[in-house]
Amino acid sequence: MKKHTKIVAAGRKAEYTAGVVNPVVQRASTVVFESVAEMQEAIKGRGHRTLFYGRRGTNTHFALQDAIAELENGAGCALYPCGAAAIAQSLLSFLKAGDHLLMVDTAYEPTRDLCDKLLKGYGIETTYYDPMIGAGIGALIQDNTKVLFLESPGSITMEVQDVPAMVEVAKRRGVITMLDNTWGNGWQFRPLDHGVDVSIQAATKYIVGHSDVMMGVAVANERYWPELREHSYLLGQCTSADDAYLALRGLRTMPARLKQHEQSAMTVAKWLDAHPLVDHVRHPAFETCPGHEFFKRDFDGSNGLFSIVMKEGSQKAINRFLDALSHFKMGFSWGGYESLVTANKTMEYLRSATGWTLGPVIRLHIGLEDVEDLIEDLEHALKVYEQNLGKP
Repeated sequence: MKKHTKIVAAGRKAEYTAGVVNPVVQRASTVVFESVAEMQEAIKGRGHRTLFYGRRGTNTHFALQDAIAELENGAGCALYPCGAAAIAQSLLSFLKAGDHLLMVDTAYEPTRDLCDKLLKGYGIETTYYDPMIGAGIGALIQDNTKVLFLESPGSITMEVQDVPAMVEVAKRRGVITMLDNTWGNGWQFRPLDHGVDVSIQAATKYIVGHSDVMMGVAVANERYWPELREHSYLLGQCTSADDAYLALRGLRTMPARLKQHEQSAMTVAKWLDAHPLVDHVRHPAFETCPGHEFFKRDFDGSNGLFSIVMKEGSQKAINRFLDALSHFKMGFSWGGYESLVTANKTMEYLRSATGWTLGPVIRLHIGLEDVEDLIEDLEHALKVYEQNLGKP
């Protein structure tokens, strides 16, 4: 089955849709049984899409789980209340006191905070590594290394990792591999196809696509799915049926939205690449992005999220630039239909294994607005930025 057909058909079994197009919204805390035999049968199959108890999920949840697992070619998919919960739960499902974690240095900030503030207190040691280390990751694997965590592209600075090379090394050493695939979204990159054990997403972003649901997902392969599923249940992870329905709705249109995000982002990125204030563009499809060759080899396309590195800039210039924007709103999320922007004068507080000696970084999410309006907005704000250069 081709990709576009799969994303339309996935998760639409008759028992989920009850004769209509979309899976029905089935809200439930309690599932009731007519006999002891029926209850025992449900207990026996409670980990396998069986109505058992609200926290295990309803047919609405099962439909979404089936669809995302099929999208990412996994054995199963767990649902969480947000992307940060999906990351935390995936790590906690396999790490224990005395274990060692290898974490990419460009990780999403809450992931770094989790390692430094929570896992450390649990007796789990974290070593941050250069995202471009590739097969050299083997030199950092210790006897007690349990998990290798990747994020590709990396948050804010967009480095694309050599996933197959790193996974090959990890597998030889018996290390579980996980990857934050929020940028790759399962449509443009499928980590499990490249040997990764657990693929994680903030479904809040492109799967939902409308900035109105918080949700995380984790898809595991056959080997690690039972453990991830059961540990997620034991720690009480669940989502609402209404949010699952909205995520399913977003999933159906994700390829069409991504195509427009990609097209508009490339237009804006090329315009910015020629701007005299911009040092270079950090977009995986651009040669100036570290790991561009891995993007060309492994990904099926790009989306609306990329960054630019400025040649110079002060905090005042950054603040005035942000305040001058109209169509781009300041926000810490991305993946919705709207354009967003964040900016960092320095990356030092987000790096420990790799330094940052370049200029300020501005991260943009290109939404579904007319691209001419977005470029006009950026042009005006960059003039304001230039006017404030050198000012403290």
